[in-house]
Amino acid sequence: MNRYPVIDFHCDVLCKLLGRNDLQFANDPTGTLDVTFERLTEADAWLQAFAIYIPERMERGVLPVLRSVDLMYRSVLSHPGMQLVRTAADLRQARSRGKIGALLTLEGVDGLQEDFSVLRVLFQLGVRSVGLTWNHANWAADGVMEPRQGGLTAKGRRLVRLCNELGMLLDVSHLTDRGFWELADASERPFIASHSNARSVCDHPRNLTDEQIRAIIAVDGRIGVTFVPWFVKKADEVVLADVVPHIEKICELGGERQLMLGSDYDGIDTHVNGLAHPGQTPQLAAALLRYYSSEQVANFFHGNAMRFLEQQLPSS
Repeated sequence: MNRYPVIDFHCDVLCKLLGRNDLQFANDPTGTLDVTFERLTEADAWLQAFAIYIPERMERGVLPVLRSVDLMYRSVLSHPGMQLVRTAADLRQARSRGKIGALLTLEGVDGLQEDFSVLRVLFQLGVRSVGLTWNHANWAADGVMEPRQGGLTAKGRRLVRLCNELGMLLDVSHLTDRGFWELADASERPFIASHSNARSVCDHPRNLTDEQIRAIIAVDGRIGVTFVPWFVKKADEVVLADVVPHIEKICELGGERQLMLGSDYDGIDTHVNGLAHPGQTPQLAAALLRYYSSEQVANFFHGNAMRFLEQQLPSS
């Protein structure tokens, strides 16, 4: 089997660690985590993005966010094989040292409680990407499942401007269609959809329309193809080969160099058959090599994401 190093732009390990004290990122005794150091090593991972996501059952506010950052440092970055990536220089250094890069992201700004100083502090702590909301409404924007389907609030627009100023990536994966276009108009920098598929292939509101895909391509943003079964195909059983049409659609729309991976491992209870954890991600390459060259597959797996990070992260 051909092996291609992996960059994955979304997983929810931190959320699981936040909810259970018995879990461990390395040598997890429970077998509960999808993403572990051992499985990232098995996948030949170059970089894994770790999302801060606070489930609705937990308290609102900044404390769970800070606890998640603490878990990132104590549980993930304490491993000698991992390195925090804040800058393009960090990214290159991790590769030269043979370490797996760890990118810290924020999924939903609810916990900031409209205080922009918290975002600046999180940037200093290493957060490099922000999704304004999850599926529901908050002070910054409506999420994709919010019945009213609104866009950004006035403070949400201020948040977009601040992210641009800081050099924080903006993630549209959970925004409504209206919110997507408002962020696209407001942002002066390329943005990403960290874990979304093509809606014309699988009609789910969390997936991107063809027009949205073209808009991300136009600004040289990135689209992380995700392995959430119900975003891949409406079927009782979803298999690895069902992911391929989403990649084909994005490429058909001109996004061959804007496509990356955003698995959503640990954010789902059921998996695509054949894509249950990072150790299985390389199996996707075999399916793709039936249609794409080795160079193209390498770009899907890591090259496109690496190029984007080198361009968009702070230089040092």
